Amino acid sequence: MAKKTMEPMGIFDHLEELRNRLIVCVVFIFIASGLSYWLLVKPVIDLIAKPVGKQLIFLTPTEAFMVYIIVAFFCGIFLSSPVVLFQIWRFVAAGLTKREKMYVLIYAPFSFLLFISGAYFCYAVIMPVTIKFLLGFNTESLTPMITLRSYVSFVGSMLLGFGLVFEMPVVILFLTELGLLNPKTLQKQRKYAILIIFIVAAIMTPSPDVISQLLMAFPMLFLFELSIWLSVFVNYRKNRVLSQFSP
Repeated sequence: MAKKTMEPMGIFDHLEELRNRLIVCVVFIFIASGLSYWLLVKPVIDLIAKPVGKQLIFLTPTEAFMVYIIVAFFCGIFLSSPVVLFQIWRFVAAGLTKREKMYVLIYAPFSFLLFISGAYFCYAVIMPVTIKFLLGFNTESLTPMITLRSYVSFVGSMLLGFGLVFEMPVVILFLTELGLLNPKTLQKQRKYAILIIFIVAAIMTPSPDVISQLLMAFPMLFLFELSIWLSVFVNYRKNRVLSQFSP
């Protein structure tokens, strides 16, 4: 755990802090995954199978069991996300000043809400459109036979990807509060950010089709533009506070 002294932490102190945070995250994910295996896996599979009309098959005797493990792991990550995000913020806060640590207490809850919002947005808006488009190639001579493992991996990757993508505003605002970013820099680097967004969308989408990549890129572009305006507000508030205390 972080030392309670006011002395700066050395490299080994940071490594020990990181190790302790990782252990806590792994333990919580392991426990949550175990509980999910017994309580949530079947309802979750039935829920995510709705967009394809539950037309899922498994090809080997062990495939269904392995899918149960994968689903339990994804559920464990989502259930443990408050703890994981809190540990990440605590690790970041270990190298911050007292004032900067206050920002952690403010932004940590919002990071969890945005993560859940991103996953829900993916399931409620993006997944139905994507599945409908991809299954639209069905003809009399082409019958979709979607395996359980490939479909669950596809959905899980999309949900996790959108959950992480929705963290963008919190990260940008937090860096703005620390003075590491400012609105002018974000606006100046917009064209590079757009390029990076499309590259990230291509990497994070589990399927190579353009539609899935665009459906992830467009929300990222919106969140980036929203982050710029929020950064403008935060920067304006900081400058106003500093001007009140300046001689």
